[in-house]
Amino acid sequence: MTADLRGKVALVTGGAVRVGRAISLALAAAGCDLLIHYGRSATPAGETATAARAFGVNVHTHQANLADAAETAGIIPAGVAALGHIDILINNAAIFLDGGLADTTLTMWQTQMAINLQAPFLLSQAFVQQLGTRPGQIINISDARITRPGADHFAYRLTKTALVAMTEGLALELAPHVRVNAVALGAILPPPGEDERYIQALAQQRVPLRRPGNAQLVAENVLHLLRQEFLTGVTIRLDGGEFL
Repeated sequence: MTADLRGKVALVTGGAVRVGRAISLALAAAGCDLLIHYGRSATPAGETATAARAFGVNVHTHQANLADAAETAGIIPAGVAALGHIDILINNAAIFLDGGLADTTLTMWQTQMAINLQAPFLLSQAFVQQLGTRPGQIINISDARITRPGADHFAYRLTKTALVAMTEGLALELAPHVRVNAVALGAILPPPGEDERYIQALAQQRVPLRRPGNAQLVAENVLHLLRQEFLTGVTIRLDGGEFL
């Protein structure tokens, strides 16, 4: 069974840049109206919205700091006010801070927990409430590195591990009307401040397929999960075999 996404309304957090931008544009190309959330990327949000509108869909942007629960709480109501309702929630936005046990400060811990885990939870809660009896879908963007223990990015790893657990728990709780799935990313894009040579070198060293992924590949897998009506509680590990 393959779902038709035309006419659906999607919210993408962090939907203005990088992977979020690719997801936003793929949804627009599939016929979805959009609410593009952004934190500080006002100009890229406007540019992504303009590019998405070229597909003939209705697009709005909304600024909110996901570390602030009150601002997070305003996102779903803003989407409903602008677009009538929301059918699809993509929890994409995240913050990625390095730090092991000794050097993870309380601020680092709280910020990552708030943005990477609390915000997806609060948004999922509000999303389901506005759905009522209508069907809906949630896609969470996680990280493939959580399948292999490591001391780096300690708080970040915990948030992404918990996000996969939340994906599975919500898939059970919200069935049959709401499907919940995830995509766990491996070597997809270079981190901010690095260029394409960085990710290519990393892939040669660590990825069995000897090449990195890309943001468009993530977007294609998000659309695959949205369209396949017999999938829920699934996490697609998009890592080229790196974490086998």
